Amino acid sequence: MRALQGLFQGWVLLLTICAAGIGGTFQFGYNLSIINAPTLYIQEFTNETWQMRTGRPLPDHLVLLVWSLIVSLYPLGGLLGALLAGPLAITLGRKKSLLVNNIFVVAAATLFGFSRRAGSFEMVMLGRLLVGVSAGVSMNVQPMYLGESAPKELRGAVAMTSAIFTALGIVMGQVVGLRELLGGPQAWPLLLASCLVPGVLQLASLPLLPESPRYLLIDRGDSEACLAALQRLRGPADLAGELAELEQERAACGGRRARRPWELFGDRALRRQVASLVVLGGAMELCGNDAVYSYASAMFVQARIPPEKVQYAVIGTGGCELLATLVSCVVIERVGRRVLLMGGYCLMTCWGSVFTAALCLQSSFPWMPYLAMSCIFAFILSFGIGPAGVTGILATELFDQTARPAAYMVCGVLMWTMLFLVGLGFPFIMEGLSHFLYVPFLCVCVCAAVYTFFFLPETKGKTFLEISEELYRLNFPGWSQSPMWRGPEVVQSTEL
Repeated sequence: MRALQGLFQGWVLLLTICAAGIGGTFQFGYNLSIINAPTLYIQEFTNETWQMRTGRPLPDHLVLLVWSLIVSLYPLGGLLGALLAGPLAITLGRKKSLLVNNIFVVAAATLFGFSRRAGSFEMVMLGRLLVGVSAGVSMNVQPMYLGESAPKELRGAVAMTSAIFTALGIVMGQVVGLRELLGGPQAWPLLLASCLVPGVLQLASLPLLPESPRYLLIDRGDSEACLAALQRLRGPADLAGELAELEQERAACGGRRARRPWELFGDRALRRQVASLVVLGGAMELCGNDAVYSYASAMFVQARIPPEKVQYAVIGTGGCELLATLVSCVVIERVGRRVLLMGGYCLMTCWGSVFTAALCLQSSFPWMPYLAMSCIFAFILSFGIGPAGVTGILATELFDQTARPAAYMVCGVLMWTMLFLVGLGFPFIMEGLSHFLYVPFLCVCVCAAVYTFFFLPETKGKTFLEISEELYRLNFPGWSQSPMWRGPEVVQSTEL
């Protein structure tokens, strides 16, 4: 009977991962990819709507402007959501923040579903802003929630599931957007409104699962609720050691209030953490993976894949990232974070270089487009193995409980800003650099690999307290104080 109880409770962590992911980062990937299929249909709807209102068609450049706004409002909403995520996570808790976040999804799905009947392309624009806000909140809160709920032996693998659900959302969005499903000219409002389905699944399942034990004990001071959550997540295992670690972490936080984002940059004890977050978070968005997705369709056409079959080949790119993140989730607790990050960026540098050479020589050799196409898949696989998942773990593992929400706000603002700038600037990079468009991204990959090798500490298998103590020693070399010190502050010049 005890064995059956342990098996059942062992599933609680898995169900928590799935319930948080399906309405969390899955929504980010899904809404990022479904907008590609109805591009022409939404542009036609915009022109028809304007003509019905004014009696005149909308000029082509203004149709393109409206479409650009529809696309760019998603990262703008994500930026707003990232700013909202920290206060929500502190005030409501991790689980309730994810549940409340579905208000934006329900509102957006309603706007999408009735936009054609109402004859309003403005409803589509507002809906994209709202799903962006939802994605911004979930991208920050979900890895925080899962990282705090997982045991230290599985923390990296559990936090990696955020990247898995992002890749799964991209693939599902590509599949549902096929012309044979919801990618046709009449079904696009349903395609955009289908984001409601994962939201409803999360609302039905997540309330049955426990809150983050760390939030309950350290932020709320509720020892009984913390113990109950741990018992549900861990099963009948001995929890004395983990409870002692949580109490030590609570004592280390010393009742301090949650940090504000701007305070992180002025604290010398956090300089290594903040630098790693900014450098590696920025590198993930500037490494060129989004650019590869943008270039994929053109490469498939040049490789003589029939135009009507290109949409199926594009699904293969999303499938590659999903496969790579699954592999990374399995091996991360064996090889560590540093190896995956350095290996991923080094492989991306290699494949990006070959891709650039293939673009330059594609007119000289008939098989060069096939090599370029292969490099696209290899580059996406390399991205999924390392940067795609490991970067999202940094804010969870490098910062303590009081600084973690603010760190995710900084990371989220950085990610969404970079995503917006890359989308805005990539067409000009393509036009200006031609076949050498990938050289700036290769430089970013090299810099990220070098930074990881010299400055990022390994966190595999360590408790949050052990990580904090190691980072303290790195930030204050030669100091004998630790984060657990409770006496008067030691002045470095008089320490002896």
